[in-house]
Amino acid sequence: MKRFLRILGVLVVLGLVGLAAFILVPPQTSGPQQALAADWEPAEGEGYYAMRLGDCAACHTAEDGEQFAGGRPIESPFGTIYSSNITPDPETGIGTYSLDEFRAALYDGVRQDGAHLYPAMPYDNYRLISETDVRAMYRYFMEEVPATRNEIPENELPFPFDQRWGIRAWKWISLPEAGWEPPFEDDVLNRGAYIVEGPGHCGACHSPRTAWYAQDGTTARDDNFLTGGMIEGWTAPNLRAPDSPPQRWSQEQLELILSTGRNAHASMVGEMALVVEDSLQHLTGDDITAIATYLRHIGSGGPAAGEPAPLQEPDVTAFERLAENETSVMLTSADPGMSLGARLYLDNCNACHFVDGRGADEVFPELDGNHLVTAPEPAGLVHMILYGDALPSTEARPKRIRMPGFAHRLSDEEVAELATWLRTAWSNRADAVSAEDVADLRGEEPEAMPDPPPEPETQ
Repeated sequence: MKRFLRILGVLVVLGLVGLAAFILVPPQTSGPQQALAADWEPAEGEGYYAMRLGDCAACHTAEDGEQFAGGRPIESPFGTIYSSNITPDPETGIGTYSLDEFRAALYDGVRQDGAHLYPAMPYDNYRLISETDVRAMYRYFMEEVPATRNEIPENELPFPFDQRWGIRAWKWISLPEAGWEPPFEDDVLNRGAYIVEGPGHCGACHSPRTAWYAQDGTTARDDNFLTGGMIEGWTAPNLRAPDSPPQRWSQEQLELILSTGRNAHASMVGEMALVVEDSLQHLTGDDITAIATYLRHIGSGGPAAGEPAPLQEPDVTAFERLAENETSVMLTSADPGMSLGARLYLDNCNACHFVDGRGADEVFPELDGNHLVTAPEPAGLVHMILYGDALPSTEARPKRIRMPGFAHRLSDEEVAELATWLRTAWSNRADAVSAEDVADLRGEEPEAMPDPPPEPETQ
């Protein structure tokens, strides 16, 4: 009910502000961010790499669709938005876009015909992309991507969200200034900041939303940047808290999960698995190091300029002692009074994740201290229990390991008991899950992750 009232309030206020903005506010526009020679052309391969930095394929490629041909449904609190065709097809794609029009779409969310793009396109982050990368990306899509004709379905949005003029009001209130300035004196930190804040658009998922559903922070100078969000039912964890993955894990383990989707502690699932497959695994080792260094820094007292703050490696001995607690002892006791949640764990989960909840490195993730297990919103955990998920397939770790789902054998009450038990076992401390929570999610089975698409011929 609270969510409905919040959305209703946004509807009313945006309608009023949108009308005023339509009359009074000029369209949002930005020019190039840096001066380049008019005839400057990117080197071969730079456009492909810029595309990977921007993670364009994840949203603009539909299940079983042609790469970049659009049509992928993107769920929002206001309805379903279908991604656009960004191949150079002249009728259904961007084949007739000039460089200036392409830049306007990235920076300002303005289509060639002047219509405002919905902010499912993260142009509030893309406003920070350098002119060099914009030009490289433009050349790649115009010259190296095959043109694919694909008519995109109409968005499924109720009134007034189906009226694009209201987006102008949203931009007026929400968009940050275009342009990115290096915040540090250290080159590695600056490279990591640029990727995370700009083309990588990490804040689109990992930052909370304001009352206007705008990102609450787009750079590390903003207090709420990367402090946690929600994306299609999955919790995007806080990346700056002291107990967050970048702060708990070593630099090596953080780089490993960014580049392969798995490490000794966890695995990437849900939307983040697509990010690994379509973007992160293709980045250079130096860029992965820069991202990890930046993420660890901004959670350790950053982002003040200067050298990265020295970080202590996690106290592995102390962490391992967490496993030697009453949960592990209880699971091996064969106590007839064992709770239903514990018995369900032994029957369905113990074979892979073990009595200590530690799993197996790069195969079965830890459940003790797992952010998906203890997330404020339990939807991701419930989805995993009901339907399972697959790890991303990468060049370094090609095997697509899949966790099975248990929707066919566990009732709503049993799933709730298991989820609640997991959220309080070992060192975990999180709220209970109800059978009603599970019932709301049952039936929303996600489509199976498809095999990776073939690599573009030109790289």
